[in-house]
Amino acid sequence: MPKFLVEASYTAEGLKGLQKDKAAGRTAAVKNALKALDGQLEALYWCLGERDVILIVDLPDIAAAAALATTASASGLIRTKTTPLLSAAELDAVLQKSVDYRAPGR
Repeated sequence: MPKFLVEASYTAEGLKGLQKDKAAGRTAAVKNALKALDGQLEALYWCLGERDVILIVDLPDIAAAAALATTASASGLIRTKTTPLLSAAELDAVLQKSVDYRAPGR
C-alpha cells in the first residue's frame, strides 16, 4: 500500500481544540479518519516549530490521500502538506523507466 508523509500545522483555534482533545484524542481521530479511507497509521509524532504534527500513513491511493488532506484542511483548523513516499524498490523501478526529455536551453 502506498505510504505518505503528512505534515500539519494547527491554527490558533486548532491548537485550542488540541488542548481540549489532548494528543490521544487527536490520534484516535486520525486513526478513525484513516480507517474510513481503508488506510492505516504507521507513525505519528508531535513537533515543535513550523509543523505541529507529522504522520506516516498507508493509504490505498493518491485519491485517498487527497481526500484526507482536503477534509482536514477544509475544517479551517489545520493545514496539511502531503508527500508520497517511495521505497528503495519503488525508486529503482522509477529509475528503470526511460523518458525522452530535453532540459531547457539544451
